[in-house]
Amino acid sequence: MTNYLVVSAIPGEARYVPEGLPVLITGVGKTQAAVAVARALAARDVSELVVLNVGTTGALRDGLSGIYLPSVVINHDLNAEAIRAIGLDPQEELPIDGGDGTVLASGDVFVADPVVRDRLAERAQLVDMEAYGVVYACREFGVPVKVVKHVSDSADDSAYDWPAMVDASAKVLGEWLTQYVRQV
Repeated sequence: MTNYLVVSAIPGEARYVPEGLPVLITGVGKTQAAVAVARALAARDVSELVVLNVGTTGALRDGLSGIYLPSVVINHDLNAEAIRAIGLDPQEELPIDGGDGTVLASGDVFVADPVVRDRLAERAQLVDMEAYGVVYACREFGVPVKVVKHVSDSADDSAYDWPAMVDASAKVLGEWLTQYVRQV
């Protein structure tokens, strides 16, 4: 029997998670997410576990809305070229099984600047602050992970309205979780 662990950055994103599903709140950013997920995975039997990382995301391109299940997460605030130049693998792109083909840029930068948005849009459709850490920790523990993101803003000046948008996104994510758990 599959067991799930729902992972969100803040309580508001997990507000409508169906009863009975365990929830882990990581805090904001890749490091907090990776540490929280690693601690949670180390403390339980992971043989039948699937992590469901649900949360909000900024759209890096106009016209994007709704729910996305990214197929790749990029660590966007890492100097990958410099790390490669010294002969190391920066692992800046991690594949996610069962995604919808979208690419999610993940980093510790809150993206609200149009210049940063446009630069990231060259490589990705979406942006968040935790998914890379969640996916990395799950990969290290051999635990399957799905990343489920709902567009809350356009990663521009509208991102400053994010706190007001979280609840609407959380409702949609809760509905998605209800349907997903029923299907599996």
